[in-house]
Amino acid sequence: MGPALHPAAMPHAALPDVSGYATLSKPSWAALVVDDDAGVRQSLRLCLEAAGARVLGVATSGAALAALDRGHFDVVFLDLWLGTEAGLELLPEMLARQRDLGVVVVTAFASIESAVDAVKRGAVDYVPKPFTPDQIRLAAQRILEERRLRRRLSELQEELDENGEPALFDSRSRVFLNFLQVAGRAAASDAVVLLGGESGTGKNVFARWMRANGPRADAPFVIVNCPTLSGDLMTSALFGHTQGAFTGAVADVPGKVHEAEGGTLLLDEVGELTADAQTRLLRFLNDQTYERLGETRERRADVRLIAATNRSLEAEVRSGRFREDLFYRLNVVSLVVPALRERSEDVFLLAEHYLSIFRQKQRRPALKFGPGTLEAMQLHTWPGNLRELRNAVERAVILAARDVLDPADLGLASPVVPGAGSQSIRVGSPVSLEALEREHIARVISHSSSLEAAARILEIDATTLQRKRKRYGLA
Repeated sequence: MGPALHPAAMPHAALPDVSGYATLSKPSWAALVVDDDAGVRQSLRLCLEAAGARVLGVATSGAALAALDRGHFDVVFLDLWLGTEAGLELLPEMLARQRDLGVVVVTAFASIESAVDAVKRGAVDYVPKPFTPDQIRLAAQRILEERRLRRRLSELQEELDENGEPALFDSRSRVFLNFLQVAGRAAASDAVVLLGGESGTGKNVFARWMRANGPRADAPFVIVNCPTLSGDLMTSALFGHTQGAFTGAVADVPGKVHEAEGGTLLLDEVGELTADAQTRLLRFLNDQTYERLGETRERRADVRLIAATNRSLEAEVRSGRFREDLFYRLNVVSLVVPALRERSEDVFLLAEHYLSIFRQKQRRPALKFGPGTLEAMQLHTWPGNLRELRNAVERAVILAARDVLDPADLGLASPVVPGAGSQSIRVGSPVSLEALEREHIARVISHSSSLEAAARILEIDATTLQRKRKRYGLA
């Protein structure tokens, strides 16, 4: 540990000049300062707050462990000596409580031996006293940047594991563009979002999009797939557990809320939550506190929540399967991802996008859609939405015998209009405007969930649509 000098025999360490460092208005990460010198704690606090941190300073090992039990921290600045206590003895206990901590040892007794010992015990950096604000800021930034890169690599791997291709947000649909506009405003806030929509509409993709367009874009994004869990496993997945909390709990688990600290937690198919998980989630939404299974210690986390569901939670409330008070806490901002039949203008755009991906994957660069395939895709109602369209295109690319994809290659019927012989009515066909309008209205109605939805796509009011239906004999 270097020279045999006791801290009490040392002169007061020179404090850094932090003048000119403006404190950021909103902390974006959390730091814990563990030092028995009040002046050093104050100097470190000023340095770190100027770098955007929320800072807590403590003087003893007991206070440090209690702080780690209560809340989450990204970086710890730990003095090598805390009175007569060796700070390095505290390191393993701190890392046992929060495994992802980045610990920086700060000391007036700098030596190669003490630096090596600190790293062996789990520290990631070493700063001698007296220090400068830049030394403290750079030490913290290295830890935060390394963590951000690890998290981004993990998220990219997850995205590739799901589909192996990027999402597409280009659109020609007024309905979908309006949805994106509202979703963008919701993303910019920190409010809880309830994201609804049919299966296959891409709710998880939009949750990621909202995170990427919000204030927590660089923070963790954690997903809990509720249908895959039950009983204690669901509560444990969310809030963690201690060893022995239930059968099979062979080690402490921090939980997804802990993993999402400072970032976004997506509850996929939130209607599947068990009664116990619903109760604990309600408490967490009310005051951002929770307890792990098997312990009574209260913990706190700063997490933005997005809940996704393809069910009607109102119906679940009426049936008694979902708590009404939790529903109202989740339903702060409610968004419904449009079904593909409500954005039929995007069908071919999306199909071409998927085709370009699978052409490359299957090494079939000459593949293209045949002349009747677009019409067949627009006539189909796509009950499986984007997932169904994607799978149909992938299957066609793999199995098609020719380079021109016909409707049959996608499992679709040929676009023949009843009563029109073998020729279908399309833009540019030698037909009257009235016949073209009739055909367009008939097709939009056929793949819309309701007349109101059809009216929105056609950009006319429902009364006008009713009148046109009567005129064209479509009632």
